[in-house]
Amino acid sequence: MEYAWDFSAVFTHRGLLLLGLQNTLKLAAVCLTLGLFFGLFIGMARYSRLKILNWPATAFVEVFRNTPVLVQIMWFYFALPILLPFDIGAFTAASLGLTLNTVAFSSEIYRAGIQSISRGQWEAAKALGMSYGAQMRRIILPQAVRRMLPAFMNRAVELVKMTSLASVIAYGELMHQAKTISTIEFNPIEMYTAVALIFFVLIAPPALLVQQYEKRLRKSE
Repeated sequence: MEYAWDFSAVFTHRGLLLLGLQNTLKLAAVCLTLGLFFGLFIGMARYSRLKILNWPATAFVEVFRNTPVLVQIMWFYFALPILLPFDIGAFTAASLGLTLNTVAFSSEIYRAGIQSISRGQWEAAKALGMSYGAQMRRIILPQAVRRMLPAFMNRAVELVKMTSLASVIAYGELMHQAKTISTIEFNPIEMYTAVALIFFVLIAPPALLVQQYEKRLRKSE
């Protein structure tokens, strides 16, 4: 039996889908910004030889890298309010899960980037009388960031896709809006196809830019 495709409901409910897209981008932007910011400190702690810094940072990274993001989001939404004397909204729970996961992964990118800088750079900076902080700020990180950019851009692409997991706790991102509309209109095929196309249009251009940047980076080295 042939299926009669009908995308009219997609256009009828475009306002809800645009709101979902806006919420998706807001969630991704918040989690990426916080994840990269705090990831720098966890990455530096992971790189440190001081056990008091290295061990807690390593434990944090292993916990959030080796547990599913979906489980983390649901734990923050359903379990954390039982332990704390206040409720946690869907946006906050999704932000916590995605941000902490991004912190864990970005910290490893930072650590790998820092380790990729030759020891001679450290020794030269130290010979100039720079403190550890000055070495990082003026010599090491500027060189490392250039090598880390492709990994960070790939992480951003992955994060945008992972925002769809927030639909399980009824946060009004794109996937949740599509699920709501498909329940009303009984057209899951069209709605989820439309969502897939929106994500593709949103993600494909940055993904291609990452590939082009990586090619240029390999040629320049």
